[in-house]
Amino acid sequence: MGARFGTVRHFKKSGPEKKIQDSLKKFMEEREWLVITTHGSEYQMGLPDLYCAHYSFGTRWVEVKNPESYSFTPAQLQVFPMIQSKGVGIWILCYADQHEYDKLFLPPNWFHFLNKSSHTRGHT
Repeated sequence: MGARFGTVRHFKKSGPEKKIQDSLKKFMEEREWLVITTHGSEYQMGLPDLYCAHYSFGTRWVEVKNPESYSFTPAQLQVFPMIQSKGVGIWILCYADQHEYDKLFLPPNWFHFLNKSSHTRGHT
């Protein structure tokens, strides 16, 4: 008997973050990164938006945030620390430009955004 598959809810990013994500994906692909969009179903809740791989620079998990207004989902607040606890970094990028791109070569920065997040205010 084969596996049974139920209906999977899909989530689509839209608005300013989607535009930033699309621009960033293009920016990185022009620099020979493989960029895979991870969000799309309930089974990926809590994962960063992009999984990126480069033959010289290795891999990066990238979360895209709108610098004007952003928050972390409850799933991200649970999963990001678990990913970090295994020695895997998450980088938050807000623009598709060289300054943001250069952050990928610095230590992971996601936790620097926690105190500024509208979702976490008053909870830290």
